[in-house]
Amino acid sequence: MGASEVSRRAAGVGTDCGEGTTSIIACPDPDPNVLRAWDRLVNSTAGSDVTQLTAWARLRGRVGYESLYLLAFQAKELVGGAQIMYRRVPGLGAVGYLPYGPVISPGAADRLGICRAFGSGLATVGRCRLRMLFVQPPEGADDLSCELLRRGFRTSTASIAPAGSIRIDLTATEEEIRRRFARRLRSWPKKWVARGVTVRLGDGHDVALLATLMAHSARHQDYQPLQVDYLRAMYSELAATGQAALFVGEVHGEPVAADLVTACGAMVRGRLAGFDRTGEAGRLSVPAAIRWEIIRWAKARGYRWYDLGGLHEQTLRELLSGECRYSDSWASSDQAKAAFGGSPYRYPSAVEMINPAPVRIAYDLSRRWPGGRRLVARATRRFRGSSL
Repeated sequence: MGASEVSRRAAGVGTDCGEGTTSIIACPDPDPNVLRAWDRLVNSTAGSDVTQLTAWARLRGRVGYESLYLLAFQAKELVGGAQIMYRRVPGLGAVGYLPYGPVISPGAADRLGICRAFGSGLATVGRCRLRMLFVQPPEGADDLSCELLRRGFRTSTASIAPAGSIRIDLTATEEEIRRRFARRLRSWPKKWVARGVTVRLGDGHDVALLATLMAHSARHQDYQPLQVDYLRAMYSELAATGQAALFVGEVHGEPVAADLVTACGAMVRGRLAGFDRTGEAGRLSVPAAIRWEIIRWAKARGYRWYDLGGLHEQTLRELLSGECRYSDSWASSDQAKAAFGGSPYRYPSAVEMINPAPVRIAYDLSRRWPGGRRLVARATRRFRGSSL
């Protein structure tokens, strides 16, 4: 079934709101004016992310993804939407994911009605267009998770986006932020310069350096790094609108670490990082120096939050329960984030729809044995990454 047929089926989805009707339309290529309005809505909505911007759709299009938009209108005004990315998998069909969406305007009338309309629209897409559809609603959208579960979705553990994260309130003063650091980190801001550690704002010429440093981290942490061409495209698409910045950490002028952050709405989010920990750099907490500079940079530009990136489930659970603020038992990447003393938070439950029943059963069975779980994890990494 083609996208045009999905559009026809989804176009009739609607619900009676207090001030009119919410209409959901599905479209693979909205009018440019609508797309500009969509980008403005994403940028002005708390909890949204660059993965819902049209620039991200162009980026993912470079590695074989197509996009489908579900757009919500009230009296011809755009009040919400969902940018679904999908790709065709040989022998299976189209598999789609929706990270940090749907996005609903905070000023829209009758949020409950809009949630119901999106629930119906996404269920239609999940049943008629895609074999699999994975959805991670944005922060504060537990009502969307509940509505999708009511419409036939189920809770997902596919990890299309982090289950939760930790962030720093940038309205605090630098001194207040520094006081919340873990003890081992608290004194470092006064030491870095004396130890030859400096941080500079990079540009497009530093993307290849980021790729090289990510390769170092990938070998240390056992993951597949992104391809340099994909990184260049990401930086190019997002930096052009001020929604990406690249920071480079150096020791005595030699680059040893890099961190790419994205910005959307009031949030700066750590996205990609690389670190060559060999030699002297491994003892100087250079990635922490970069994060400290990002805090100062983001504060100066009026951002509200700095999100340090996703956490492992055990770390997130212990932080949210108040069991501890820092533990040597956590993964090193989680320790580095928790050391900044930020506030942990969990996203609403991720959900999924897998059709038809034989495909769903095969997917479930594959996750019951170690080899199958490894295959699913590998497929998930490729699905989120830059490879075809």
